[in-house]
Amino acid sequence: MVTVELAVAIPALLIVLAMVLGGVSLGIDQVRCVDAARLAARAVARGDPASTAIATATRAAPGGARVALSSGGGRVTTTVGVRREVLGVGFDVSATSVADLEADP
Repeated sequence: MVTVELAVAIPALLIVLAMVLGGVSLGIDQVRCVDAARLAARAVARGDPASTAIATATRAAPGGARVALSSGGGRVTTTVGVRREVLGVGFDVSATSVADLEADP
């Protein structure tokens, strides 16, 4: 009887563990996207070239992330996103940051 219960419990525990680890991985990717978007928006707001801001965001973002910049109305908006799969289910993780462009002194 114990063998049957163990044979059912172990795969169930492994699935739960995989789900928890996948969730933690998605959370880490979310934080990295937030940081990357913030860094890029701040760099452009300071007056750095867009290519430098994108390179900075790419270094801070999770692997395979997309970085998009747009500006207008005295503001710059940066979006960083990445697609991840956890147990065969796809998730889009992204973050957006907005910064006011700094005026030249």
